[in-house]
Amino acid sequence: MAAMARRTQTPPTPPPDGRVIDVDVAAEMRGSYLEYAYSVIYSRALPDARDGLKPVHRRILYQMREMGLRSDRPHVKCARVVGDVMGKLHPHGDMAIYDALVRMAQPFAMWLPLVDGHGNFGSLGGDDPPAAYRYTECRMTAAAEAMTADLDEDVVDFAPNYDGQETEPVVLPAAFPNLLVNGASGIAVGMATNMPPHNLGEVVAAARYLLENPQASLDELMRWVPGPDLPTGGEIVGLDGVREAYATGRGSFRMRATARIEEVRGRRKGIVVTELPYGVGPERVVARIKDLVSAKKLAGIADVRDLTDRHHGLRVVIEVRQGFDPQAVLDQLYKLTPLEESFAVNNVALVDGQPRTLGLADLLQVYVGHRIEVTRRRSAFRKKRREAQLHIVEGRLRAIVDIDRVIAIIRASDDTAQARDALMETFGLTEVQANDILDLPLRRLTKFSKIELEAERDELRRDIASLGDILGSEQRLRAVVSAELAAVAEQFATPRRTRLTADDGSPVTSRPLEIPDSPCCVVLSATGLLARTTGPGFPSGDADRARHDAIADAVEVTTRGDVGLITSQGRVLRLPVLDLPSLDDTGPVSLAGGLPVSEVLGLEAGEELVGLTPVSEQLDVVLATRSGVVKRVSGRMPERKPDASIIALRPGDRVVGARSVRTGRDELVLITSDAQLLHFPVAELRPQGFAAAGVAGIHLSDGASVIFFSAVDPARPAVVVTIAGASAALPGTQAGSAKVTRFSEFPGKGRGTRGVRCHRFLRGEDTLLLGWAGPAPAKAVTASGQPVELPPANGKRDGSGTPLPTPVAAVGW
Repeated sequence: MAAMARRTQTPPTPPPDGRVIDVDVAAEMRGSYLEYAYSVIYSRALPDARDGLKPVHRRILYQMREMGLRSDRPHVKCARVVGDVMGKLHPHGDMAIYDALVRMAQPFAMWLPLVDGHGNFGSLGGDDPPAAYRYTECRMTAAAEAMTADLDEDVVDFAPNYDGQETEPVVLPAAFPNLLVNGASGIAVGMATNMPPHNLGEVVAAARYLLENPQASLDELMRWVPGPDLPTGGEIVGLDGVREAYATGRGSFRMRATARIEEVRGRRKGIVVTELPYGVGPERVVARIKDLVSAKKLAGIADVRDLTDRHHGLRVVIEVRQGFDPQAVLDQLYKLTPLEESFAVNNVALVDGQPRTLGLADLLQVYVGHRIEVTRRRSAFRKKRREAQLHIVEGRLRAIVDIDRVIAIIRASDDTAQARDALMETFGLTEVQANDILDLPLRRLTKFSKIELEAERDELRRDIASLGDILGSEQRLRAVVSAELAAVAEQFATPRRTRLTADDGSPVTSRPLEIPDSPCCVVLSATGLLARTTGPGFPSGDADRARHDAIADAVEVTTRGDVGLITSQGRVLRLPVLDLPSLDDTGPVSLAGGLPVSEVLGLEAGEELVGLTPVSEQLDVVLATRSGVVKRVSGRMPERKPDASIIALRPGDRVVGARSVRTGRDELVLITSDAQLLHFPVAELRPQGFAAAGVAGIHLSDGASVIFFSAVDPARPAVVVTIAGASAALPGTQAGSAKVTRFSEFPGKGRGTRGVRCHRFLRGEDTLLLGWAGPAPAKAVTASGQPVELPPANGKRDGSGTPLPTPVAAVGW
């Protein structure tokens, strides 16, 4: 009571200004909480649907760009990046910034990392934390540079930072759909987001399809994006939840580890896990298995070891006790351990400043709209800048017409203003043009400069017209966006890592059933790249020169069929045509997008691919060996062992060339190392069985061997290319001398003869390094695929060659 009396007698001290404001506590709490919730939702937890980044990620990438930390520059301490971001852009704690930077550098968290980290950036599943930022180093990746490209060309809006002393982009240009490619996760107030990563090539293909078909349905888009592609691989089992997530923005799917059963110790069977579900680490799996075994809830486990290392990757070995079925144990592991996990999809992102739940079509539509706006603003900026430069150039050209008068006006003027006014009045210049003339040094006002200025003026006018076409045509604008997306996919796309399986375990692929069984052509480049065309007919040989554009062989097949690949051991290996990349048939053929032979074939040591043949119908192939033996194989391809040969090779012999017989008038051509050429009709060669050893094709001199064999259609213009050099040199390492001769210059001879001489050796030359015969014009390339100019096709049949400036590794058409 006494205390209450004292409080009653001592009134509270009023504010200095004498005003007392009564505030309702509930209203104050409500307002403060809403302000806090708004800040969390828009400034921290949810990504923008356009670039797929939260503010902290965007600020990190932008500041790294401002610091010049490009992918070709040295790494710097992460502490520098964290300090600059915190001091200039992000008014929050350093650990929040560093955690965001670490995630962007983790290849097991991001499908396409945006930060190139150097040091300990954590481990899969968070089993081991990253090192402190004073120890680690970082720089941007090439993908991050693509995300921030063109920022200096007014492609996005900028806003003041937290203290108004700096500016930062509201959104990044985002050259690829980062939100779908890398996914996102975050917890806001009253809402959360959780998006899985996807394959960049598939997402870009869907975005390009949407550019051409703005009203595309979900089923059409899912032909390109059949499901998520997780950085850690594994499997996705059951696609109903995936489709629901793509349709509504919410759903779930099951992720399953990749495991196989093999002998792990002696004759004991075991389960080897090589890929885990997204976000699951090996330590968590091992700990869970040991707990279940200790609690006697899981039987049949003898031992479990984590053998993961940086050299061999993820490897968890689970030994199974004798008497237990390994497959049944694996099924229990999927059921009871994190080897199978669920991923709850909740596609919440900011669209026009508002949080929205987005399906696949909505996510792609928002991104495509963003890229169209970025491209439009960039084109307008470049057009305006070029128009300003053209205005300057035209002023300079006017002044150069009478340079003496310009100099006289400047010398007679009392000050700059008087000289500017006189130039404007005399030559009809604007103030900008006059100021530019006054700033120019005299050495620029010469006749040589006039030639340069006229060339610059013409180029500027062409650029302005091209940019005007882009800005004036929605279709052209969309085509530019589509082409840029295709370039990004070519640079960054990789094969799918996660396998998609239906509930019954059957595999699901992207689009194999949607591609019609239409005619196409499989092409082998002279540098060993394989690809297919999108239409029938052989590729044109007169396209502009480019890397890898020399064609060694091409056969007509169908997209759903198989192509036979003939090796130097005489084997015919089947390969589905759909496994090869498709070439665009709308312009000149470019084989640079093909796959290396080593990526599609399991060749033995020293084995090479020497020819192509269709295998769906009748097999009609001619081949020749290094020792001069030829053989024609005709008939249906039998079901043989993969290592079986279609020719019985002698010890030490090998096939140097093989061609599918296309017409009955083909001429078979053999070129030897001692510069002899023999050709005779294919009709002279009787078909033989698969086990036959062939017949004599050309009579060889002592020490000579066949270096080239092919079939030439005499009805088409054809040439013979020979490159001579020293016998000690390897092909492609010595330039030598080259000769190109019309094929009609060489008379035909009977099979088994020596043929005729095709190249006369110069001093220091004693062998042919390379020989080739085929359709004109011939194309030569280096080992890296760069084109090499050959002499004109006017060489004498037995004449000598012209020295080459660059070594030639292969020739094609």
